[in-house]
Amino acid sequence: MTNQKSNRRELLQSGALLAAGGLLGGAQQLRAAEAVPGLDVPPLKITAVKTYLLRHTLQRAFGVSVSVPLDKTRSALLVKIETDTGLVGWGETAPVNGTQGAIDDQLGPRLIGKNPLMHRQLWRALWGANFGDALAVGALDIALNDLRGKALNLPVSALFGGRLRDRVPVYASAMNYVAGQEPETQYPREAEALVKQGFRALKMRLGRYSVAREAQVAAAVRQAVGADVKLMADGNAAYTLTSALRMGEKLNDLGFEYFEEPLPQSPKYAGYEELRQKLPLALAAGEAVDSRGSAKQLIDRRVMDIIQPDVSLCGGIGEALFISELAALSGIRTIPHCWGGAILIAATVHLLSLMPDPHWGFPTDTPMLELDQSENPWRTEIVAQPLEQREGFVAVPTGAGLGIEVDEAAVERYAV
Repeated sequence: MTNQKSNRRELLQSGALLAAGGLLGGAQQLRAAEAVPGLDVPPLKITAVKTYLLRHTLQRAFGVSVSVPLDKTRSALLVKIETDTGLVGWGETAPVNGTQGAIDDQLGPRLIGKNPLMHRQLWRALWGANFGDALAVGALDIALNDLRGKALNLPVSALFGGRLRDRVPVYASAMNYVAGQEPETQYPREAEALVKQGFRALKMRLGRYSVAREAQVAAAVRQAVGADVKLMADGNAAYTLTSALRMGEKLNDLGFEYFEEPLPQSPKYAGYEELRQKLPLALAAGEAVDSRGSAKQLIDRRVMDIIQPDVSLCGGIGEALFISELAALSGIRTIPHCWGGAILIAATVHLLSLMPDPHWGFPTDTPMLELDQSENPWRTEIVAQPLEQREGFVAVPTGAGLGIEVDEAAVERYAV
């Protein structure tokens, strides 16, 4: 009888650990693992945290509505975490607000000598010392999840309880303002080409010119792609409340899905509550949220119909997942922001695989991946096998960690 009870207890302990996956964190995870015979946790140590500032000169200047002048270069910040076993993890974020210095001088050194499987403990240590630098934490969190996935031979999605879907729907984030081109001809031509590539949802940039002019551009795109292709518009903070409502009415008449961030994000998304109440189509916002705390404030104020946390800007994969669950409690959908290279794309795909549909009906509103189509060599050149859309979907990687293989020689070529 005693042996039966002992065996049953061991079985329950093993099952609990496997079910929890990456949700058990830090010392709790290691202590529980040590208590279960046959479950071995690798004794890893972080030996180095390195950053790479990447820069690329664009073949043709482009930008969004508020890009004055249009951008001539593109940049990104990658982080690599090394261990004493040779395993490495990669992360990505935007190189703004002193993020590289925060990682190099403050947060990175705190990880040296630590076991990356102590994830919960490391996560708290990073947030406690960063003075609100969610970009730095986001890059490090992506890299730590990539690393612990490799250590446990599990994809990142399995670390958070297992994916809900094997592929995620995708939309092309495209139709930027390009030097020497007029949107009246560029946008419809670009939209048609993207649909031929298999995309079934497209997003365009608006707000650089008058509402009257750009309403005609949006109409031309709708005519070019037909009624069955989803269309969205990103205002990039180029509108007033009055002009945003005027453009929103035009977009609604054309069957657009949502209007993204037409008003300035600062200070604290002022005016968005009124805009959401009056706008005839869904209002998307929140790509600038830098934590679950700032996201909760926006959710409680109901400033949007769709919140858009960015894994690399809000503090990482777990933070973005928490925000999406928080938003769901208030009936707010989540469609993550993703405007970066292969590392950020892979991290966002794993996040999307974990997010449930917003209702129990047929999955017509499944959260979509934003797949940037502008010139970006880090989307394809720094990985052996880039994630590609097929028939409007991207497959969730099944390899360990993020499921991508970073080409360090390519990273070095673009590093400055």
